[in-house]
Amino acid sequence: MTKRIIGLTGGIATGKTTVANYLASAYNLPVFDADIYARDAVSLGSPILDAIANRYGKEILLPDGSLNRQKLGEIIFPHPEERQWVESIIHPYVRDRFLKAIAQSTSTTIVLVVPLLIEAQMTDLVTEIWVVICSEAQQLQRLIERNHLTPEQAQARINSQLSLTEKAAIADVILDNSSSLEALLKQVDIALNFEF
Repeated sequence: MTKRIIGLTGGIATGKTTVANYLASAYNLPVFDADIYARDAVSLGSPILDAIANRYGKEILLPDGSLNRQKLGEIIFPHPEERQWVESIIHPYVRDRFLKAIAQSTSTTIVLVVPLLIEAQMTDLVTEIWVVICSEAQQLQRLIERNHLTPEQAQARINSQLSLTEKAAIADVILDNSSSLEALLKQVDIALNFEF
């Protein structure tokens, strides 16, 4: 049995979660999310969290010993070499979790939500790539509002990923989320029912 494995990606704040939630609720598809696995990777007492604390010091931790994500973000988003170091220890963990999830799933269609699908070189895990895009202005505005960031902080996060143009260039499906929710979901319906 060949599985259809959709790699759902796009820029930060373009609407990946909206698409993933729709695929799960409307089509009952199993959705596995890289962000959830990445959070597990740095859970309290994990070797990856210990490695991060050793590199950046105890001030990277909250009083309960868990990771202070905001503090880590302030360190890694302006410094690509630090971001790459953190990703180099988290990505193998995430890949391993995906491989297990794919192997254990009995569904013929699976969705992997991977914001850094291309950057983390995980495209080999999927049979097709869906990229959610919107205009740069919309992306920046959505990110500022969603994460309560300054325009500069939001732009640094956007700049830390491949551009939407670069992602769209290797997409099998481009989902344009620059108009209404209804328009976006209609594109999802069409893409899901299309056989490559």
